[in-house]
Amino acid sequence: MKAKWAAELAARTGSFYPEPFRSRVLPREKRALGDAFGLTKIGVNLTTLMPGVESSMRHAHSHEDELVYLLEGELILVSDGAEERIEPGMVIGFKAGDCEAHQLINRGPVPAVFIEISNRDPLDTVQYPDVDLRVAKDPNGAFVFSRKDGSAY
Repeated sequence: MKAKWAAELAARTGSFYPEPFRSRVLPREKRALGDAFGLTKIGVNLTTLMPGVESSMRHAHSHEDELVYLLEGELILVSDGAEERIEPGMVIGFKAGDCEAHQLINRGPVPAVFIEISNRDPLDTVQYPDVDLRVAKDPNGAFVFSRKDGSAY
């Protein structure tokens, strides 16, 4: 059988972020839907974000597009100078190279469940305007976190 139940896939409950940022995005669950099928060009996650938790630090990607589709709960989209309430059935897209940073926050009373889709680009870097953090990828595609001056966490 090729089809899989998304809820039965293993959930990643941790975060690659170094502290002090890791605790801001937990608890959450990410089910790597694309990885379950060996997809290498796109990343697809089914994410559950608990009340009071941020999806990430506010950020912008250099080479990766992102698309988010909210299934359940509610989220607040925080972008440059604005906040917008996102409800189930709404979709948000972020174009690679667009300097407008964004993040999602669950300020609602119930978990928010959404699908995240992005391309996987080995040249991608991530800028975080509000915190001393930068992300690049190593030759194997793993995230490498550093401070803005290049020093390691």
